[in-house]
Amino acid sequence: MQGASVISPATATIEAPPSACDEADRGDAAWQLLDERDEWLEFSRPLDGADAAGPGTRWESIIVFEGMHCAACAVTIEQALRTSPGVREAEVSAASHRGRVVWEEGATLPSRWMQAVHHTGYRPLPAHDAQASARRQSETRKMTWRLGVAGLCMMQVMMYATPEYFTAPGEMEPDVVHLLRWAQWVLSIPVVLFSCQPFFRNALLDLKLRRVSMDLPVALGMAITFVVSTLGTFEPNGVFGHQVYFDSLTMFVFFLLTGRWMELRMRDRTAGALEALMHRLPESVQRQSADGGWDRVSARRVRVGDVLRVLPGEAFPADGLILKGHTSADEALLTGESTPLSRGEGQRVIAGSHNVSAPVEVRVEQMGADTRYAQIVALMEQASTGKPRIAQLADRLAKPFLVFVLLAAGAACAWWWPTDPGRALMIAVAILVVTCPCALSLATPAAMLASAGALARDGVLVRRLQALEELAEVDTVVFDKTGTLTRDAFVLAQVRLRHGVSREHALSLAAALAAGSLHPVSRALVQAAEDEGVAHVVAAKLTALREEPGQGVSAVLDGGEIRLGSAGFCGVADAAADGPISHLSDAAGWMASFEFREDVRDDARTTTDALRREGMRVRLLSGDRPEAAARVGQLAGIDETRGGCTPDDKLTAMRQAQQAGGRVAMVGDGLNDGPVLAGANVSFAFGRAVPLARAQSDFVVLSDRLIKVVATRQKASRTMRIVRQNLAWAAAYNAIGVPLAMMGWVSAWLAGLGMAASSLLIVLNALRLSSNAGSAPKES
Repeated sequence: MQGASVISPATATIEAPPSACDEADRGDAAWQLLDERDEWLEFSRPLDGADAAGPGTRWESIIVFEGMHCAACAVTIEQALRTSPGVREAEVSAASHRGRVVWEEGATLPSRWMQAVHHTGYRPLPAHDAQASARRQSETRKMTWRLGVAGLCMMQVMMYATPEYFTAPGEMEPDVVHLLRWAQWVLSIPVVLFSCQPFFRNALLDLKLRRVSMDLPVALGMAITFVVSTLGTFEPNGVFGHQVYFDSLTMFVFFLLTGRWMELRMRDRTAGALEALMHRLPESVQRQSADGGWDRVSARRVRVGDVLRVLPGEAFPADGLILKGHTSADEALLTGESTPLSRGEGQRVIAGSHNVSAPVEVRVEQMGADTRYAQIVALMEQASTGKPRIAQLADRLAKPFLVFVLLAAGAACAWWWPTDPGRALMIAVAILVVTCPCALSLATPAAMLASAGALARDGVLVRRLQALEELAEVDTVVFDKTGTLTRDAFVLAQVRLRHGVSREHALSLAAALAAGSLHPVSRALVQAAEDEGVAHVVAAKLTALREEPGQGVSAVLDGGEIRLGSAGFCGVADAAADGPISHLSDAAGWMASFEFREDVRDDARTTTDALRREGMRVRLLSGDRPEAAARVGQLAGIDETRGGCTPDDKLTAMRQAQQAGGRVAMVGDGLNDGPVLAGANVSFAFGRAVPLARAQSDFVVLSDRLIKVVATRQKASRTMRIVRQNLAWAAAYNAIGVPLAMMGWVSAWLAGLGMAASSLLIVLNALRLSSNAGSAPKES
């Protein structure tokens, strides 16, 4: 999947409200354009393999749904999708307004299930639609106008309503009272016709489709208040003439719109952060033509093997190899590393990173879904559409709760009607407005999405939101050794020399032989020579250089053969060593031996110490020799080590710990730890070489810093504290607000304030998790 723009239905339905089903015909043609494979590839990926195509192939599409307001909306969309022929799975998040749709090619097409959603009053759009930000801004502007009209009219209505509050009955002339009420009625009309339009429109659609959402009770409350107050204005001596409630109406409309406006701004901030990653790819690029010139073409026309010129400030559109030039690449949003990295000829760049300093020419090696960028985006989308178990429960309760609200309002109205019909209706309004299932449904996903976004900016991708809850309960952390606690490279530990041979000469000769080899030991020799400032003075004199795979490298120097490699290859006796060993020999025999050890990551001990301070038990399971595992464990500060483990042995040890009541997190490199990563309660795939799309882990660490495990554990604990706070507030608010409203102790305007404040408080509390400050211990 790429960040290039796709054809959007919005372009064919200009200014159409999200719930305008009568405009479905105008959207048909636009959605049908998405039925072409090249178009749906922009927001979908095959689940049956990258090369899958044709009837029977299952596709996973990520969709944004406009017009959503609450958990009941998410349930309605899911039901519409699941009943659409050819759709196999559907999951919609009320917090992110995004959904995941799995459909079968041949049985359906994107336009069909998109139309099924559109007929329920919501507009589905591809998640990578380039116009999404513009539409969100337009929606925010409209909401700002509605809020402004409601606020202005509310102040004027309150000005005309105030005299009745501060005078005793009979002090004001009836004509004056009547005139003030007429003024309030006139000022309330713009609020009802313009500011309340979204509520009424969605409520009418609910009635038409025989469903219930949060807008239905709210719109009923608004309509009842306006009708009762209008009757009181036109018939002062009637049953409702003793009181009008235009001030309450305009006030709770203003409060509700304020809450929705702030939620829109916060959602725009969250969605904008996600789109900043998803839309990093350029719309067009400079591609080298057959005559050597440069043509600007659409990014979607680029193919593997093309040569591109990327200018400073532009993003790299694909994974590729630099052929000409030297620059710095900013990979911060992809790896969490804030420092630009130097990239020159022969080095690789990744799609989505930014060219910082100079123009370079790049040969494309991977495009589209094959790039690390696309795999990272896929993981972020998977997290943004996922639902934790607590959120799923809240969604299931949303519709029954709203039905209960309607019944409670009807019962309270019937109870109070004999005493005072006007007050009875206003008590029903207060009940309809005060209840807030949105707060309950947003409590968990809002916090987890904010946390996942902060972790992504810090270089840790969350594949499953539920894993945050499970990580907070972990009491044991198990590390793999190779590639996790240790670096991919070896370091030179010791050099043994033949009498009369200097270390500098032996290291220079060995580095000259190893310079052309890709073996990890050879790279370690070259690095050691560079670190010690040893020049390859003999490199130019070597001839007949040849590498024997798995054995070593040989060459001719001054007429004599020299060799670097295994004991058998060099014709010397084998020697025992804790790590890999490479020998150097010449015509006279053994010349030098170079012993290597695995390089433990700089922050390994800092990480294990921090985990123990958090109350964690830390273990090491490795497939390497027990003595090598023990040595690395000692360097990393881990006492419980076990070597010689097969993948099955690791899985068995994991299950034994779980059967004993432990909650285990596994940290591996993702290459050969698939079974144990899948079997752990929570798992981390570590290292940049992880095949992201196939990882079995819950968290993917994009950098090489082990301390991210500690930071993620702390963030998960803080997330669950916020979730518990949100759930406690939402439950307490509804448990207290509904009975008080039924007893007539909550006015309509106070009910509107309470409802808006309830959702807003939960969203603001969740946004505290957006910061990365103080989330990780300092590295030593």
